[in-house]
Amino acid sequence: MHSTPRPHIGLGLPVDDPALLPTWARRADALPFSTLGLLDRLVHDNPEPLITLAALAGATHRIRLQTEVLIAPVHNTALLAKQTATLDRLTGGRFTLGIGVGGRADDCLAAGIDPRRRGRRLDEQMTLLRRAWNGEPYGADVGPIGPRPATPGGPRVLFGGFAPAALERVGRFGDGFLGAALPAAHMSGLFRQVEAVWQKYDRPGRPHLVAQASVALGPDATVERARRNLRAYYAFTGRAEYMTKGLLTGAREIRAAVDAFRNIGADEVVLYCWSSDPDQVDRLADTLF
Repeated sequence: MHSTPRPHIGLGLPVDDPALLPTWARRADALPFSTLGLLDRLVHDNPEPLITLAALAGATHRIRLQTEVLIAPVHNTALLAKQTATLDRLTGGRFTLGIGVGGRADDCLAAGIDPRRRGRRLDEQMTLLRRAWNGEPYGADVGPIGPRPATPGGPRVLFGGFAPAALERVGRFGDGFLGAALPAAHMSGLFRQVEAVWQKYDRPGRPHLVAQASVALGPDATVERARRNLRAYYAFTGRAEYMTKGLLTGAREIRAAVDAFRNIGADEVVLYCWSSDPDQVDRLADTLF
């Protein structure tokens, strides 16, 4: 078992009412939360994350803004380089690019890419993104793509996923790992694999390790709305009921989950809120700080 200081606590933003997200952001920014995370899907009823985080950058001053995770293969790579560098500049270096291949074929089909190539496409994209962020020419006949990000070399990159290839990308391209939808007992194995990959590539320091848990804290209507949204989001997996059963709805179990993630070495725990009730921000703060 690894033991670390108490991890930072972030919030995963709900997607069922985008108009409320500036309220969420301002409240979280005024409290000790470390990060605001936002999921990405193309064929789903959710706000586009980079546009939304740019809006939230103007509503906040200190909290980090994070995609959790951006499905990079469905994005145009050159434009993604420009968007992410711009967002890092707008936030003064407060942007984290959580990134992955996604699990839905329909997202790829809607974007006009081959779902079977999405892993290889992500590898190619990371090389080009790093090149652009470093101010190098984008290609043989293409100059640099600006602006330069505020963070030297580009924003922090966290890879999400479960497959060995996803963990390998942390060592090859990333700054850390974002693990979602698993309790600490199962997440521990992924964290240890990421650390082994980090050493394999002789990376200095240690990877930034982030765990995510689904939560809903409040009256019955808030919790039930969260369950409906979870079922809708995970319906494609065939495991929607299992995912819904993992929703943490009590202060004691939320604190216990944070402690369990701390004990396996998490640097940060992002509590993903599946209901748009903004009073959850204050309830969670009262529970954890």
